[in-house]
Amino acid sequence: MQDWTGEIEAARERIAAHVRRTPVMQAVLGGHDVALKFEHVQHTGSFKPRGAFNTLLSREVPEAGVVAASGGNHGAAVAYAAAQLGHRAKVFVPEMAGPAKIALIERAGADLVVVPGAYANALEAAEAHEAETGAMQVHAYDSVQTVAGQGTVMAEWEAQGLEADTVLIAVGGGGLIAGALGWLAGRRKVVAVEPRLSCALHAALQQGAPVDVDVSGVAANALGARRIGEICLELGQARNVESLLVEDDQITAARTLIWRELRQAVEPAGATAMAALLSGAYRLEKGERVAVLLCGANAAGFDGLM
Repeated sequence: MQDWTGEIEAARERIAAHVRRTPVMQAVLGGHDVALKFEHVQHTGSFKPRGAFNTLLSREVPEAGVVAASGGNHGAAVAYAAAQLGHRAKVFVPEMAGPAKIALIERAGADLVVVPGAYANALEAAEAHEAETGAMQVHAYDSVQTVAGQGTVMAEWEAQGLEADTVLIAVGGGGLIAGALGWLAGRRKVVAVEPRLSCALHAALQQGAPVDVDVSGVAANALGARRIGEICLELGQARNVESLLVEDDQITAARTLIWRELRQAVEPAGATAMAALLSGAYRLEKGERVAVLLCGANAAGFDGLM
């Protein structure tokens, strides 16, 4: 059994000088009193630099540099971390990432390759580059270093005084929620929220093993993993994680409300966990205290929020 507490504590020390301590807030949204963490204001606009920095700082990076496959946010994080630490980075991105996230990766200085298809196609290309050049693969969600880095979000939140009984977290490949499950070790209830059109964890929990799923919808360029990570599924099964699905229109409505009420511009993936609460997909028990993690802000555009 992995010592997740030890891994995440070590990651916190390792990355402290390189990531932001993101703010928290208590607010009433849609009639619910919610504890919020604004991880969307992290470097590059998502939680992903935590895992990227932890990976690069805990392993020896070869002369060939690092390689990553990404729907956008992970690629930007790897590019940023590599640039900060003086390493070369090559990032393979699926077409579905969209122009905003592709531009973000380019600005961070990575050598960028756009691959036809979805995330799985980009991963195949990244693995081929790794085999050919000896570059170090920085996995988006299914490695101990990545999960431990993402687990520092929850460790930091608890250090900031989190009092919630339940935490709602959006899921794509599962690195973020795996880190939360690893750190919390059952102390709080963790609820996984996925778009109905991109639901790799939900499908895996139903089947008892990772399975390929079709991915589409408004949050697919961030949450569109075709297959859930092994680490996430193992932790989810061990902790009996609750898995919920939300519709695209519910995600869009949550995103709009977050903007109108809080003036926080998040991407669809960043509003997915909130959508479960606002839509009634997750129903609070009497007296239950709830928290929602806002995980990303790299949208293709924000005109619809204004």
